[in-house]
Amino acid sequence: MVDYSVWDHIEVSDDEDETHPNIDTASLFRWRHQARVERMEQFQKEKEELDKGCRECKRKLAECQKKMKELEVADPESGKRELEKLQAEAQQLKNEEKSWENKLEELKKKEKNMPWNVDTLSKDGFSKSVFNVKPEEKEETEEQKEKKHKTFVERYEKQIKHFGMLRRWDDSQKYLSDNPHLVCEETANYLVIWCIDLEVEEKHALMEQVAHQTIVMQFILELAKSLKVDPRACFRQFFTKIKTADQQYMEGFNDELEAFKERVRGRAKVRIEKAMKEYEEEERQKRLGPGGLDPVEVYESLPPELQKCFDVKDVQMLQDTISKMDPTEAKYHMQRCIDSGLWVPNAKTGEGAEKGGGEGVYEEIKKENGDEEKGNA
Repeated sequence: MVDYSVWDHIEVSDDEDETHPNIDTASLFRWRHQARVERMEQFQKEKEELDKGCRECKRKLAECQKKMKELEVADPESGKRELEKLQAEAQQLKNEEKSWENKLEELKKKEKNMPWNVDTLSKDGFSKSVFNVKPEEKEETEEQKEKKHKTFVERYEKQIKHFGMLRRWDDSQKYLSDNPHLVCEETANYLVIWCIDLEVEEKHALMEQVAHQTIVMQFILELAKSLKVDPRACFRQFFTKIKTADQQYMEGFNDELEAFKERVRGRAKVRIEKAMKEYEEEERQKRLGPGGLDPVEVYESLPPELQKCFDVKDVQMLQDTISKMDPTEAKYHMQRCIDSGLWVPNAKTGEGAEKGGGEGVYEEIKKENGDEEKGNA
């Protein structure tokens, strides 16, 4: 049985409507048509705004995910806090994207229930386009990605560095045409790490050059994702566009380049600070005395009069200073000096140190000082 319900909600066409003899039929038809067109335009405007909002949300989400990926590749340990912040932002954008999609779905349902009219009854019946779409691949594990990256770099590191040193659009396009295997995520990841290494080595000009080529590769990869094709099939399209780009597109490219260079400087600074802390801790461990104390820290904690004794390396002055100090305080400081290696007892004093630590040394110094005073008397 044929379902004719689709014809129940059709706005009567202008030429079939009956009007009163005293009404200007042509004007009435024109007003009706104009009102219908305005409703359709308003609906189309609402649809375009939703489409635009959804696309913008997807763009921000892709940008956030790209920053997260750069952070994970560059230095996942030191950038943990920033990574958590980006993950929270990505989750919020995903929720917004779902909200936009729900609104679009509601609008489509509303459009489906709208009555047909003379402007919407007909449409193309046999129009179609065929695209070579890259089939979706299973997402690789982190271990597989790391192994793939390592193998790729070992094989093509020299070619990647050559690409990173190029300056002109034509040279870059020709080199990628000769070496299309370089158009991939592994090349982009290597260039990111190389930029950070160059900034750490204070090769700022070279870092900025390589950063330019990094953004070139990332733009190509983003274009491939948007077209859902293999990056090797669309890099020529990118160069064609960038060489004849309008001001807005070039500003977008340059803004992304400057933002990337700032991120590289930030990651390099974190890496340098981390290396300095590790070096300082390593040097501190080397300085530790027999008791596990740092001589620098112990020296800085000594009273000024004791510091002066060690500065001039005067044993007699040390004996005089110790004898004038409170016994408990003197024993405390002498024990710390021994544990840090600032004071090394002689054979005689060493016996005292074994018996009572700082107390033995203190008693020995005090005794020697007393003997000298008797001799002078």
